[in-house]
Amino acid sequence: MATIPQVKVIPDGYFTLTRQILLLTSRYERRMELIKEAANLLLSFSKCDSIEIWMKKDDHYQFIEVAQIDKDSFRFDVKPFFYNEKDGSMNISQNQTALVRLSREVILGHKDPASPFFTQHGSYWTARNLSKTCKSLILIPLVHGKKHIGLIRFQSGQSNFFNKTDIELYVHISPAFTSAILNQQIQEALNERIKELTCLYGIAKITEPINRPLDEIFHDILKLLPPAWQYPDITCGKIIFNGHSYATRDVQIYADKQVAPLIVAGKKRGSVEVMYLEKMPSLDEGPFLKEERSLINAIAENVAMIIECKEAAEERSKLQLQLRHADRLATIGQLTAGVVHELNEPLGNILGLAQLASKIPKLPKQVAEDLNRIITISLDAREIIKQLMIFARQKKPEKTMVDLNVIVKKGLRFFESLCAKEGIELIRSLSSKVPEFIADQTQIQQVLVNLITNAIQAMPRGGKLTIRTEAAENHVSLIIEDTGTGISDEVKKQMFIPFFTTKEVGKGTGIGLSVVHGVITSHNGTIKVESKIGEGTRFEVQIPLR
Repeated sequence: MATIPQVKVIPDGYFTLTRQILLLTSRYERRMELIKEAANLLLSFSKCDSIEIWMKKDDHYQFIEVAQIDKDSFRFDVKPFFYNEKDGSMNISQNQTALVRLSREVILGHKDPASPFFTQHGSYWTARNLSKTCKSLILIPLVHGKKHIGLIRFQSGQSNFFNKTDIELYVHISPAFTSAILNQQIQEALNERIKELTCLYGIAKITEPINRPLDEIFHDILKLLPPAWQYPDITCGKIIFNGHSYATRDVQIYADKQVAPLIVAGKKRGSVEVMYLEKMPSLDEGPFLKEERSLINAIAENVAMIIECKEAAEERSKLQLQLRHADRLATIGQLTAGVVHELNEPLGNILGLAQLASKIPKLPKQVAEDLNRIITISLDAREIIKQLMIFARQKKPEKTMVDLNVIVKKGLRFFESLCAKEGIELIRSLSSKVPEFIADQTQIQQVLVNLITNAIQAMPRGGKLTIRTEAAENHVSLIIEDTGTGISDEVKKQMFIPFFTTKEVGKGTGIGLSVVHGVITSHNGTIKVESKIGEGTRFEVQIPLR
């Protein structure tokens, strides 16, 4: 049995110490800071060598928060405890010291009534040498109601440093310490909840104007992230979406990171990340709290929902635009069909009569010239009517097996001299692997003529015109590329609308590209346009083989 040394006089500062510990909750926002300051007060008051505080974590004993302070340093860590509360079993490693085992027994409220080292309150003290550095020890359990939530361990390298009065004194101080810690936990949880709700409310407010670009929304959301985490000054937020990164600041090196995936319509499209630029003490998930895991997951879900709404709105706008375009094309097609029928017969009569009149012998020179002009203009008008009939789908396609390379070679014969005259270098690149496919040869030739005509008109000062044919597994491609003036984005949006033209009056009808679009659509094909102002334009027509 240990000999109890002479009783010390209770220090006058006892009540002051208790009051100081209780007041700590109003001075510190974080539990770790409060524990450090409270341990410092106890260390200064007790004059011992070191103090350790063990705190039960998250209402179970799977892990324990351990704070250790001495005259030179303060350390805070989360350590595994592995106590099964259901059956009361403990997983005790064989290499644990007797002091650690004893501390585990005290924090669980286990005591030996027959042992002289245990008090009736469950505290433990001894003046015997437990190790080279620990020759005096007091273990005070921290109890809230009937629940053991932790302990305070006073340790000294001097023999007989503590006495029975010290034990009674620290037992009376422990309720104040416990109250301060629990109040701080409640306040900390409340603060985290307020920060979480403030962040999520801020995100909801940001997304109210539905027409804002996603880039702006992301940057505004990122501003809300640092204040919602424990250490705003060293916190950096990042959103990665479709390979693009948005961040509160440029960060190359960070200490710890918390990540939540961005799942949009069931697919991972990026992530939301929160990084600490400095190493911080371990808590629930690295240095992050479990509330912060819930928060970053909620933020990721909100961001994903914002993206889904934005993409759905954009898709609706595209569909509405396509519907309006289709309706406009249908209306213009009906109008065109009627006009074609009204013009075709009188135009045919004019052309026929002019051709008959031109065969009358000995016509005056001026009359003959005028008749030839009438015939030329009528033929041009008839060609326009043919294009209008194609556009209006009044002329039925005559589909046969055609060779794209043959169509291109025949079509380019008409443009060779014109290109040479305009200072345009004509480049052919026809693939020998292009198979035959089913199409209307006249209509495909019309597509070629219209696209080449547009390309030549886009190069008034000369340039380079490249005609290529290619073959893929399911389609053939006709590619026409020029180095002309290019097409603006605004014009690209309207270029296939019938009668839309950027040319001067008398130099274009605005139906050439509409005819191209109509022909390719009737062949179940597609047409792609790439263009840069001042650099040129590339049209690629793809027609399926089957």
